[in-house]
Amino acid sequence: MLRLTWVQPEDLLGHELRQATQDGREPKAIAARWRAAGGPDAPLTTGASPTPASRYLRQLAEDLLDELAGLPSRLSDDEPTDLEKIRSACPEWPPSAGSRAAGAAPVPMKGGTPSAPGCATHPRPATRQSHLESAWLGRAVGCLLGKPVEKLPLEAIRQLARCTGNWPLTTYFTARGVPEDLLVAHPWNRRSAQTSLAENIDGMPEDDDLNYPLLNLLVLQRHGKSFTPTDVARTWLDELPAGRTFTAERIAYRNLLTGLEPPHTARHRNPFREWIGALIRADVHGWTNPGDPAAAAEQAHRDAILTHTANGVYAAMFTAAGIATAATGEHDVHTCLRTGLTVVPPRSRLARAVHHAIELAREHDDFDTIVDELHATHAPTHHWVHAVPNTALIAAALTHADGDFSGSICRAVSGGWDTDSNGATAGSIAGLLAGDPAALPDRWTAPLKNRLSTSIGDFNGIGFDTLAHLTHRETHRS
Repeated sequence: MLRLTWVQPEDLLGHELRQATQDGREPKAIAARWRAAGGPDAPLTTGASPTPASRYLRQLAEDLLDELAGLPSRLSDDEPTDLEKIRSACPEWPPSAGSRAAGAAPVPMKGGTPSAPGCATHPRPATRQSHLESAWLGRAVGCLLGKPVEKLPLEAIRQLARCTGNWPLTTYFTARGVPEDLLVAHPWNRRSAQTSLAENIDGMPEDDDLNYPLLNLLVLQRHGKSFTPTDVARTWLDELPAGRTFTAERIAYRNLLTGLEPPHTARHRNPFREWIGALIRADVHGWTNPGDPAAAAEQAHRDAILTHTANGVYAAMFTAAGIATAATGEHDVHTCLRTGLTVVPPRSRLARAVHHAIELAREHDDFDTIVDELHATHAPTHHWVHAVPNTALIAAALTHADGDFSGSICRAVSGGWDTDSNGATAGSIAGLLAGDPAALPDRWTAPLKNRLSTSIGDFNGIGFDTLAHLTHRETHRS
């Protein structure tokens, strides 16, 4: 029997009840009605419950999803989705490259230092093609490192690595030497083991963490940097197979097919609208706006609102602004993260989580201690794909590793949750900071064979050097 993931109403309702609690609504009465009717909790790790619901329960789930959407939120003033309201909530929003070139004064941070790099009156800096190749490779390597352990509990990741002498992580996971009982108790991610364990890697396999940067490259090639959310939607419908979407993206795709338009696609029966999907699409927006974190964040916002709201959007903007800062090759990782926070409403849950994670990374030498504290803080209330804990973990990994490439991706993946996505984003930023493909260790890049598999457009089999060339061209287009 086909159990389609991430769209069945009876599976969405439990996630929406949790989301409502997180974003300041009061869902207790609706939750009681659902449970009294025999409604199940949300699936813990996968996107579908094992058995189909009755017609009555499915209809009830649809009705309750609509009721939940109408509940007021006490956090709406602190966590807007509208771009102008986000800007108004961010007192240290960085000036755009245009305003800097025109002589705008820097926006101060606490302590009197500039809120963003490049605030002096000079044109926006460029980025080299080698930076972009290193970033594409870094994103792929970090993703590949995390693929076999995606969805696994934190302790399982630690056990699987320890038993092969790979803890703390220093290289790709392997099944060689893992006791059979441990493999039975904690099987690798079934979609990825055949392509992403060390003994099986033969080029970079397809993954949504690489598909979305390819899609955004297409968006820029076809529509330029002034693209609209509708342009993103059209590109998806033209180029993205529906079966390659997950969580918020799958819901938005379904909503497009039923006639809804952005930004309503992000809100209608979409309990995943604050999960990690928009964040994993943000890199190209940063890569193509070197030295202009404001433009990168605004570009990421127009992409993100197709599928996400509030903290799901902020995660993408934070990432894009940080990457735009790293893309100049002039700043360290700590400056990049500080700049990313200037485009996030400071009273939001995401801002608080990232600040907490960075503080932990500065206070503790042992990264496992940091991870344990992050899990104690977020795991009881957040799904493993939610943007808030995952963005916090990425920030902690980059801070603790001081931007070192291997240290950043290994820490991000060793922290669990959405391992491939976190490794990919950490790898992208750390790859940019490395500045050149030759600076990335061969043990990471050689197995990729400069080849990416994908079902997007005409990109299947493309090399990362070619992707860097195509991306570099877009940095110079308006």
